[in-house]
Order: sequence, then structure tokens, then C-alpha cells
Amino acid sequence: MLPLDPQADIGRRAWVTCPNCEDHRECPVCEQGRRCPDHWRYLLTNTGSLLHLQCPSCTHIWDHETGFGATRTKWTRRTSSL
Repeated sequence: MLPLDPQADIGRRAWVTCPNCEDHRECPVCEQGRRCPDHWRYLLTNTGSLLHLQCPSCTHIWDHETGFGATRTKWTRRTSSL
């Protein structure tokens, strides 16, 4: 299990499901698509619509593309995965 990232700050949170632990399952608040006080993620950084997140439950770190707001160009998407 990884430690929390030094950038983890409870003041910067996102409500995105964790692909590792899926701790939101069977939570009535999460099922309604509302902001659950228990199942939030640390928002470490973002580049436009790409969020860099960490789950406080299992400490998994991942990127999540929201497709909302200032999206990145196709060139950036292609080169970032190389």
C-alpha cells in the first residue's frame, strides 16, 4: 500500500469512483450521484480536463479524463501515453 502523496490535501477533493477498490458500491448517496462525505478522492493535480487522483481508502493513484472544460488537444493525448 502506497503512502499518501505529499500533494494530498483534503481541501482539494474530487468525487470520482476509484477503479481499484470501488468502495462506493452499495452506497445510497453515491448511487444517487451526489457528493458522498465518505467516498471522495484527493485531487493531486490537474492539466485541463485530466485529473491526477489518489484514493484515501486504498491509496491507489490514477489519471481520470473528465472531458469537461479545457480539454487537451489530440496531440497532447497521443504523446502523453508514450
